[in-house]
Amino acid sequence: MQTLLKGARVYTGSRFEPADVLIEDGRIVSVSDGHSSSRALEVDEVDKVNDVCVYDLSGKYIFPGFVDVHVHFREPGFSHKETIKTGSEAAAAGGYTDVCTMPNLDPVPDSSEHLAIEEKAIANAGLINVYPYGSITVAEQGSALSQMEEIAGRVIAFSDDGKGIPDTELIREAMLRSKELGKLIAEHCEDMTCIGGSRIHAGRVANMLGIKGITSQSEWKMIERDVRIAEETGCAYHVCHISTAESVDIIRKAKARGVDVTCETAPHYLTMCEEDILVKLENGESPMNLGRYKMNPPLRSRSDMEALLEGLADGTIDMIATDHAPHAEEEKARGLMAGLMGVVGLECAFPVLYTRLVKNDVISLEKLVDLMTFAPARRFGIECGIEAGACAKLCVYDLDEKYVIDPSKFRSKGRFTPFDGWEVYGKCIMTICKDMVFHADDRN
Repeated sequence: MQTLLKGARVYTGSRFEPADVLIEDGRIVSVSDGHSSSRALEVDEVDKVNDVCVYDLSGKYIFPGFVDVHVHFREPGFSHKETIKTGSEAAAAGGYTDVCTMPNLDPVPDSSEHLAIEEKAIANAGLINVYPYGSITVAEQGSALSQMEEIAGRVIAFSDDGKGIPDTELIREAMLRSKELGKLIAEHCEDMTCIGGSRIHAGRVANMLGIKGITSQSEWKMIERDVRIAEETGCAYHVCHISTAESVDIIRKAKARGVDVTCETAPHYLTMCEEDILVKLENGESPMNLGRYKMNPPLRSRSDMEALLEGLADGTIDMIATDHAPHAEEEKARGLMAGLMGVVGLECAFPVLYTRLVKNDVISLEKLVDLMTFAPARRFGIECGIEAGACAKLCVYDLDEKYVIDPSKFRSKGRFTPFDGWEVYGKCIMTICKDMVFHADDRN
């Protein structure tokens, strides 16, 4: 069976062009000039004569499948929060075809034996391409290095996401080994010696509530240390979920010196800041109802958000990752003060960013798509692109459709997102991956 996507505007890597995309057996057969003579049919109607399923996508946009290098699918160990299956469904519903799953699992993938458990779950239930991280240290305890050599060929990169590594000599040794193995170190940068608090940013909201906040220094001090070690060792180094102005500045200067460093930030840090929480509190909303705004690192100041946007525009920030981190309802319902850190975003990341950044002329549509596709794919060695012979990994969006984000319709087990109730543009119509056509609206 062949699949023909007709009449859409297709992103080829530099610009959008009207084109028809023909797919067979999970690969792109051709990308034509958009004047194919095949008859356009209703969705799922099959032309019995030519054995071609044709989708009329006039007015729609086709992007390479989005690539998220930072997600938490929670399996094995925490399947009450998320599973490979529900996480994959959430990813596909948002247009993602490739995701990299963080290793804060049980067991932690720190050895061949432990990694095999996660690999089996992925093989059994991964609807899209799911790449596991290996941990940097044993059980993510920061005391001894994992069996990096043993698992290097089976993991996308090494990370202890969720925990910083305080031992300078240990992270140096990890970088040296990672360089020899040809793998990235993707570091969660959090210096617990200067963290301050454990709930929200050390700013206006913390002052209002009379609590200690999480300092910006707890993030940028570890980035400063790691960048220096990466420069000394020549390791390929990636910084997870940056949130502060100082972090942007350190990475910008490191790149100018030729350090092999990249970084990501998340949609919530580009579109929100602590003032969004402050407004809720000033309007009388209880901190118990604000668990959807609690993540690590926390939402920072407006000046931090503006610095991130500048870093996005000038290329300091290389990519956008969701840090999709679902928890069970009872774990998040404890609110801003006692709820667990982590929010979900796979199913709404693109529409949020398109609405807030592209439609407001902060960045171009081409720039946004590159930040979510080619840029992360290049850094992490993942195939990406829409061209003849390539794997058919793509998503289709209607950029004109306006709707309100409703977490009750999410496929993820996680329902807590700071984007709950936002009016956005951009609806995912379908995602194609692994010779499968996933219709995003099937459950709506």
